[in-house]
Amino acid sequence: MSLGIVIKGPEGLVLAADSRVTFGVKYQNGETFHVNFDNATKLLSFSDPNRPVGVVTYGQGIVGKTNRTAQSYLPEFEYGLPEQRLSVQEFAQKLSTFFLDQWNAAQPENYNGPPMVFVVAGYNEFEHFGRIYLFEIPGKPEPKEQNPGPDQFGMTWGGQREFVDRIIQGYDERVIEITSKLLSMNEEQKGLLKQQLQQISMQLPFQLLPLQDCVDLAIFLIRATIDAQRLSVVLRGVGGPIEVATITRREGFRYIQRKDIVGEGDRYYELTNRTC
Repeated sequence: MSLGIVIKGPEGLVLAADSRVTFGVKYQNGETFHVNFDNATKLLSFSDPNRPVGVVTYGQGIVGKTNRTAQSYLPEFEYGLPEQRLSVQEFAQKLSTFFLDQWNAAQPENYNGPPMVFVVAGYNEFEHFGRIYLFEIPGKPEPKEQNPGPDQFGMTWGGQREFVDRIIQGYDERVIEITSKLLSMNEEQKGLLKQQLQQISMQLPFQLLPLQDCVDLAIFLIRATIDAQRLSVVLRGVGGPIEVATITRREGFRYIQRKDIVGEGDRYYELTNRTC
């Protein structure tokens, strides 16, 4: 499941994701037990000449029979890229084509689970503001720009988004479906309800937010989801270290916080400090 967030602000782009991967193990009696691992990489970076691009992935965490994560495919993907720098849209299209091919080769035909979602963010050469594209594998492979236009700022988020929805929108998306069924509302009435509910949304001036505030917002929302899931009876699909990166026109891609691969001594030292 997981939770991914990408923010487009006037000073740059912020990408953030948790590190938990969850999958179900079926017993012989048909019951499913969910297993979590907290060291998956869902914030993806790339080498030159496509350094000014980053990706957040959420939803389905592994590809079919291969049981491989998106991160594990990156060397193969980059090997097939041209030597010149691509536009963000071109990069998103190549990434989509690559993962759709992997999916079609390895995923069972009767798959009915969540899609594998990618949010591609970066800067085009000579442009002042960043661009964000989203696509879903396998159902919606065509990259669609989010907050299009030079002065259209905002946030894209997905995965286990119900707690973020409640904070940002003021309501869980399920409220619309519950209300529409209860009152037998048509599509037009559902649209009007959504429009009216915008009055209770969190007022965030994305067009003014400095880059640091965008970083703080992304971390806050993922941390709030982790803590809310830890204290409630839900599928705890968001967890582990929170990874955050920024992309700016001057500096390109830069990790703000990320997990490291460490040995036993480092882990012991970290756990000891936490208990002191």
